[in-house]
Amino acid sequence: MSANYPKAPYLRLGVNIDHVATIRNARGGGHPDPVRAAHLAAEAGADGITAHLREDRRHISDEDIARLMSEIEQPLNLEMAMTDEMLQIALNHRPNACCIVPESRQELTTEGGLDAVSMGDRLSAYNAQLKNAGIRVSLFIDPDITQIEASTSVGADIVELHTGPYCEAALEGDKAKSTSEIERLAECARAASAAGLEVHAGHGLTFDTVDAVAAMPEIVELNIGHFLIGEAIYGGLHSTIGRMRALMNNARADANGRASA
Repeated sequence: MSANYPKAPYLRLGVNIDHVATIRNARGGGHPDPVRAAHLAAEAGADGITAHLREDRRHISDEDIARLMSEIEQPLNLEMAMTDEMLQIALNHRPNACCIVPESRQELTTEGGLDAVSMGDRLSAYNAQLKNAGIRVSLFIDPDITQIEASTSVGADIVELHTGPYCEAALEGDKAKSTSEIERLAECARAASAAGLEVHAGHGLTFDTVDAVAAMPEIVELNIGHFLIGEAIYGGLHSTIGRMRALMNNARADANGRASA
């Protein structure tokens, strides 16, 4: 087995259903239903469901979270800001995991990783309350060694590495930058795994950018949402998720083939 390519475990897919709710909320009512989308995602190969309950409730609602907890069998990853309100909601519902993300009311989407370095003791105390309730704690961070070290010190179970800069560079055709970002992600995935953290990744991943990230042996889960929901307009949700699942499987199989060579 090559020392450069350790054999990688099965790679989970978490499907983020936020933007099914965005479409529903555009005109009110109950259609399309994000919980129905969660069921379809599971049928198509999703291993878990992700939903971001924002402070302004711009897409996912409190009722959506309650229904997801009661109606789906897959683990729920609840993305949320580090606020007292969100803490109480998480403690009431007790999802499988809570992913703490930075949140600004002005942003269209999450624009960068959480600064675990500067949040220190406050983040430690917050995480402890979630963990005491049996909830796994994930931090959405930029691929930066100091953020990984801080994530370990504040008691995180998981880090989700922000893949946005890599995806943007790749889609813009900036090969040098995309290569640099992939190398940074790979380095941080190795460091996080060595530190005892479970490693996830996500943000901006598409059919064209998923392979390089899926091949990293330390990463055990990818969380993908906006692209899948958007692409489903053209090809259907089941087909779109199935294709992403296949691309992930192929990339992981190729990586394991190199590991066995």
